[in-house]
Amino acid sequence: MWILSNIIPVLKLYFVGLKVLLYQLFHKGFTLPVLPTQNGKVAIVTGGARGLGYETVRQLTDLGVHVIIASRNETEGLAAVKKICEKNSEAQVDFEFLDVASLRSVRCFVRRFKERRLPLHVLINSAAVMLVPEGRTEDGFETHFATNYLGHFLLTRLLLDSLVHSGKDGSCSRVVSISSSAHYAADARLQDLLSMRCSSAHAAYARSKLAQVLFTYRLHHVLRCGGSPVTATALDPGLVDTGLYERLCRPARLAQRAVARLCFKTPAEGAAAVVFAAVSPDLEGVGGCYLYEGQRIRSSAASYDEDLQAGLWRNTCDLLDLQDSLFD
Repeated sequence: MWILSNIIPVLKLYFVGLKVLLYQLFHKGFTLPVLPTQNGKVAIVTGGARGLGYETVRQLTDLGVHVIIASRNETEGLAAVKKICEKNSEAQVDFEFLDVASLRSVRCFVRRFKERRLPLHVLINSAAVMLVPEGRTEDGFETHFATNYLGHFLLTRLLLDSLVHSGKDGSCSRVVSISSSAHYAADARLQDLLSMRCSSAHAAYARSKLAQVLFTYRLHHVLRCGGSPVTATALDPGLVDTGLYERLCRPARLAQRAVARLCFKTPAEGAAAVVFAAVSPDLEGVGGCYLYEGQRIRSSAASYDEDLQAGLWRNTCDLLDLQDSLFD
């Protein structure tokens, strides 16, 4: 039983990864079209100090967006700011500390942001961990669950008032959550998604990514019902050659390195789809969907289960001591 509980999630996850790999091998990647300048807009990008997040920040600043890099690594964050400003002297970019796995850190970040009295037009939930050893955060939650899902849930909820105030009809604010094809391999039971224990890091990662998609769909539904000028989308950047793969088992890591140059997207290529989702006029008012290379595609069947969406939302609000409703 122990062997099955560990091996099956691994096989499911790598099978999904292989399908994406083959698709990317035989299909041309997404090319970012020319977009209008975004002067006056403000965005927050979690995990924006390196990899996919860094390239997202860089491309947004090139469009005139004022971007706040939210990262737990101050050294990397400040270095990213310096590098971007050296390449673009007009870039508006700064760093704020945020450990999204820490609920206290999330609340402190939001307080500091609101003290600056800035608008907020785009929130990109990009920070993630993958295949980390079993462990608990300072709040007692499983690491993948806390980092990839729970912290971003809290961050988004606490920033919704800023997003709502900054949006308007014809120019909605946007929440873009970076998910993964791994969500297709996840268990779809509520008790599994909320479990504090997980026998496999592969299963934990997949569940956290499914939770992100479920949250996105429920959030967009609630916002739409409330008439708020905010949209929420989940986005799959594809297989991107970043440090996220550092914890693959040795054979898989060697294989990943061997095929990355041939089949994987560069961080800049992966970020193009994120930037498109964040600011493209073509997606104005579009939400409650799963994006891949600028197009809406089907996410897993489980992600459309409205009872599962509502149950996860309700239970997460209970965990975080938040109201279920946004508009009471």
